[in-house]
Amino acid sequence: MSAQANPYLKLVTQFAGLLGQAQPLFPQRVAPAPAVPASPDAPLCLICSPHPDDECIVGALPLRLKREAGYRVLNLAITLGSKLERRAGRRQELRHACDYLGFELAVCGDDGFGGVSLASRDADASAWQDKVAALAAVFTRHAPALLVFPHAADGSATHIGVHWLVRDALQASGHACLTAQTEFWHPLADPNLMLETSLADTADLIAALACHVGEVQRNPYHLRLPAWMADNVRRGAEMIAGSGSTAPDYAFATLYRIARWDGAAFGPALPPALLGAADALSGWLATASSGKPSPA
Repeated sequence: MSAQANPYLKLVTQFAGLLGQAQPLFPQRVAPAPAVPASPDAPLCLICSPHPDDECIVGALPLRLKREAGYRVLNLAITLGSKLERRAGRRQELRHACDYLGFELAVCGDDGFGGVSLASRDADASAWQDKVAALAAVFTRHAPALLVFPHAADGSATHIGVHWLVRDALQASGHACLTAQTEFWHPLADPNLMLETSLADTADLIAALACHVGEVQRNPYHLRLPAWMADNVRRGAEMIAGSGSTAPDYAFATLYRIARWDGAAFGPALPPALLGAADALSGWLATASSGKPSPA
């Protein structure tokens, strides 16, 4: 078959063209996406973000909960990145992104934590325990209904460090809640939720990611987020629905592992679920958070 006769050449050419198109970035604050203000006593979804921008990349679940069920969403920046000279800029970019999505924002310490890795956990137990105590106090103060954080093998030293920092802080606080483990640098081995995002939600997550100007200028990963989310549909169809299953007709999705933390340990895995953009996410989570999983 010649290149001219290959019907997929046009598809690939159009896809490459989309990646090459210049798209706007948002170095200044932009008007927030439309949203209904959350009640002060609404349930809280707390995102423990390893870096500024993770709140956008894995933000499909928190954004759906905010818009569908009126949750408050608090993004807790565990670090502001490793480059000291970029931290002030990254804080400002993060503020713009959170404002756009309607997320509240807090930063650990004065300028984000440093040394959040397994190596630091092993090498300096005292400094690590200081971070654990600070994060445990956040959990106690805010009592999140849902805690979002990276899984234990997420492929980045800081992402993995944040996983164990959250685990240690949960243990120290004794707080019981629903948890959602996320993926980006390395796939989850055992996701149990595939969550479709609407076109509008997907576009809003990308627009918020475009607020992280200093990062996406050097690597325009905001333009590749739709490809990652599209590939999640392929993976989720096989890993969650079951090998050989027919894929749902989602365009974009994000995968999570949802489990209940009982104050001391994770409970049994919740039943697998594929939730479309029109499905009742809040109802499914309410059943899950009751500790009485519904039949798969």
